[in-house]
Amino acid sequence: MSFQKPARLRRTATLRNLVRETRLCVEDLIRPIFVTHSNNRSAIESMPDQFHFPLGEIEKTIEESMKLGINGIILFGISETKDETGTDNVNENGIIQRTVKMIRKSFPELIIITDACFCQYTTHGHCGILNENGIIDRKSSLKQLQAQAISHVKAGADFVAPSCMIDGMVQYIRDALDEKGYEDRGILSYAVKYASAFYGPFRDAVDSAPQQGDRKSYQMDPGNIREALKEAQMDEDEGADIIMVKPALPYLDVIREVKNKVSCPVAAYQVSGEYAMIKAAAQNSWIDESKSMMESLLGIKRAGADIIITYFADAAARLIVSKL
Repeated sequence: MSFQKPARLRRTATLRNLVRETRLCVEDLIRPIFVTHSNNRSAIESMPDQFHFPLGEIEKTIEESMKLGINGIILFGISETKDETGTDNVNENGIIQRTVKMIRKSFPELIIITDACFCQYTTHGHCGILNENGIIDRKSSLKQLQAQAISHVKAGADFVAPSCMIDGMVQYIRDALDEKGYEDRGILSYAVKYASAFYGPFRDAVDSAPQQGDRKSYQMDPGNIREALKEAQMDEDEGADIIMVKPALPYLDVIREVKNKVSCPVAAYQVSGEYAMIKAAAQNSWIDESKSMMESLLGIKRAGADIIITYFADAAARLIVSKL
């Protein structure tokens, strides 16, 4: 009597490749880049092999990524000036606006995504304008978020990625873009952004840690998934073109459920803490960096992510390309 033997399909590498169910492609990857007004590139201590790039070096590093097949980036700016309302985020000569203008001329086919928020532009480090009680003022924050989005797409961004988790942010941005004639520009919404402990290295990188309190009143509770589905559906209904889940690895179940819920593409952000853990363990020879990196990215893809934002983008692309 015959019976199934799954191991028959694992016997050789070519057989395993033939029946592989999930494949990671270079086209799946988006590279995050930190850009600064400084004249010199500087290493980010808590994120090995990641840097603050000056404007003078941004084109070179993007060109290197594009040679690997990476066609999309997301930009995070390090502001020169901070104030209580984060006014530098709408400055047409701000770091993001200047960067986008420059790289759009050099790389017309590059997908440019810009993070739209307040935390790295404010003295208090919160993701909006605070009222006298220290709570985010929704209306004034959304109005300024509209202006920030317009300044980014005017400079040449393809997508604006609002990350402040303010109710109605997608609708406000969509209305503003359409009114100004930017119907063809997209919104990648941080629709499902958890109040996570895995953001620490990023907050060091952009000096955006809250100076008082925390972000639990507007970012999601890690224990909730029905709320995540509600947030995702609301943002899609308001006009989001891509829905994002952040972080990725601790929320693979959420990625899968969101994928089943919405009809638009789903992105997942492998955040700074996820990246730093793999790098730190590898530096101590506790794990194999390349294998762990690829396994983690494949897991995110298998969970349902169409797009993965990862600091491993270049490294992963090199491995993928080398096996072609």
